[in-house]
Amino acid sequence: MFKITPNPPEDESKKLNEAADRALAFYLDPKPEKPDSSPGQLFTVAESADLECLLANLSETLASVNVMANELAFDLEGARRSFALGIQQMVELSELLANRALDIAAPR
Repeated sequence: MFKITPNPPEDESKKLNEAADRALAFYLDPKPEKPDSSPGQLFTVAESADLECLLANLSETLASVNVMANELAFDLEGARRSFALGIQQMVELSELLANRALDIAAPR
């Protein structure tokens, strides 16, 4: 059967409501942003690592670097030996600071 009157046009208020819903969803329900990591970064630290764990690992790493610099310094002579001993001393001072921070954060 043929209709004499065409289908009524789509209601403008319906389009307006749909547009408003999309705008509200966009601004009120934003998608979480991915953390920005630099592309040249090879290693990362676990987000769940606590302060004591971080400081303990820092202290152990500095102790290892201290031993390596000390061994290297005694294989060198002259200005290079003095340079390596200077690095070793700065590492040792950093190790003392890390150990003190660890003592404050988690007293033994």
